[in-house]
Amino acid sequence: MKAAPGDQLVGEAAQSLTAILQTQYLRYLIISSWALGLLGTVGPAQASLWFLLTVIAGSVRGVVEHRLSHNVETGWGVLFPIVATVTTAAWAVAPLLAWFSHASFGQPLAIALIISGYVLVFTQLRSSPRQALIISSPYGASAAIILASLWGTPEFWSMLGVVPFTAAGLFVLVIMTMLREDRIRAFQAHQAHLIEELEAARDKADAANQAKSNFLGIISHELRTPMNGVLGAAQLLSATQLEATQREYLSIIRNSGDNLLSLLNDILDMTKIEAGKMNFEIIDVDMDDLHKRVTGPFEAQAEARGLQFVSAFEGEIPTVVRGDPLRVCQVLQNLLSNAVKFTDRGQVHFLVRGRRISSKRVGFDFVVTDSGSGISQEDLSRLFQPFTQVDASSTRRFGGTGLGLTIARRMANIMGGDITVTSEMGVGSCFTLSLEAEVVEWARPVVAQEENVEVQTAASLRVLVVEDHPVNRMILEAWMRSASHVTAAAENGQLAVEAAAEQPFDLIIMDVNMPVMDGLTATRLIRAGDGPNDQTPIVVLSASARSEDHEAGLLAGADAYLNKPIDFGALAELMVRVAGGREALRTVECLCSAAA
Repeated sequence: MKAAPGDQLVGEAAQSLTAILQTQYLRYLIISSWALGLLGTVGPAQASLWFLLTVIAGSVRGVVEHRLSHNVETGWGVLFPIVATVTTAAWAVAPLLAWFSHASFGQPLAIALIISGYVLVFTQLRSSPRQALIISSPYGASAAIILASLWGTPEFWSMLGVVPFTAAGLFVLVIMTMLREDRIRAFQAHQAHLIEELEAARDKADAANQAKSNFLGIISHELRTPMNGVLGAAQLLSATQLEATQREYLSIIRNSGDNLLSLLNDILDMTKIEAGKMNFEIIDVDMDDLHKRVTGPFEAQAEARGLQFVSAFEGEIPTVVRGDPLRVCQVLQNLLSNAVKFTDRGQVHFLVRGRRISSKRVGFDFVVTDSGSGISQEDLSRLFQPFTQVDASSTRRFGGTGLGLTIARRMANIMGGDITVTSEMGVGSCFTLSLEAEVVEWARPVVAQEENVEVQTAASLRVLVVEDHPVNRMILEAWMRSASHVTAAAENGQLAVEAAAEQPFDLIIMDVNMPVMDGLTATRLIRAGDGPNDQTPIVVLSASARSEDHEAGLLAGADAYLNKPIDFGALAELMVRVAGGREALRTVECLCSAAA
């Protein structure tokens, strides 16, 4: 569609204003140079008067141009040529003063000023030749006056010959400028096209990444749900009379299921880190408790493999610091797991080295050293890359996703630390996790003697089991019956709300994702009602390991949550506390999460 004449005029005004505003401060430099030229021809009085008037005109023009620049698209831009032409008339007085000064250099200076004026206007308004013709018209008027003064003299024709010479120069200037700007516009259009392609590619990548995250979230639920049946049935089966061979097969099932859960959690952790949604908490951490949590599982593993496991402290180790014990344990246990797994003989050494930074700050080096086969320099360069194993043989021998060290290092980086590694083939490897922490307590108190307290057996409870998956529902009910509890079942949230309105229960176990009505909606309706179960403890079953999903369950009115596959030991601990009401369940909410 062809632009309307008014729109074209506004567009030219906008371009002109942009060019003028970019170079407006140069005009005062040019005014000063012209005034110096006039000083030698017309004298200081006239030169000073012209300089003063032209500076005032330029200042007024600058103010008007700034105001017009904010309203040019609304039509005010058409005033720009008028303002610019009027102020240019002050400049055009200079060649007339020089011409009629009768000084020997006056006439050549006048011609130079006229040509210079034209060049200045057309250069400054190179993108708008139409505007340049209008604004430079006062110079044309000065040239016409000079030509009229020469009428009938031999110099008339000489002066007239300057006109086509000047016009040709301006024509070349305009053409060359237009060609150059056409090339610039073509380059900018090509650049804009490339930017659009890059943005489209970025949007596709973002959409693909979002789709991947959604896919993993769905897969998390869909995998954990059947695994709940597999591992739950295995736990129930382990409580029956089995032969040695049967127990061995059962152990394989449970270990394989645990390994599959570990792989799934690695992939989900990697997705959270990439999306910037990995949650970290800052709480008080007892260093002795942290050390036991980290080393406990691996002392037995090392002994089973015939390895010596040695742990030690070095330097200044505070008693209590602030940090995220769950994430620190996750990183250190990955390093220790690799050390035990890849060491055939010798020892695994775990050293905690502390260094005081200030009275409230401490630096830690958690050093894991093994006597394994070591890692080559070539493999060290790609050790922390995702989905990478150091060589084909280790992949065949040990398996895995190759995500563990990648996740560990990224977690360390998020916590403000790093993981470094040194290794020598045939000697072993040394991994060091370096972190800093805020100190809560430096002095080490006397450790009280631990007491082993057996978990009490819960009294018989009436339990409403809300689960859409028939296998999971059957396993839960079977375990409840084996513990002398009475159960009722509901296949979806709507049936659960109806059952809760008809009879009282001591506990409601509520799955989250169900047809007809989901568990969170059902929980809200039970809490909002005035039935017999509005204050009954509710435990949410979540196939998602994301903390934000757990928080959503608690916000809906639940009192605790259990991850699938269900750890029946954690469920038993929870049910012991049901008699204490909802507040008692909230005290073991974190315990259930960690155990699950």
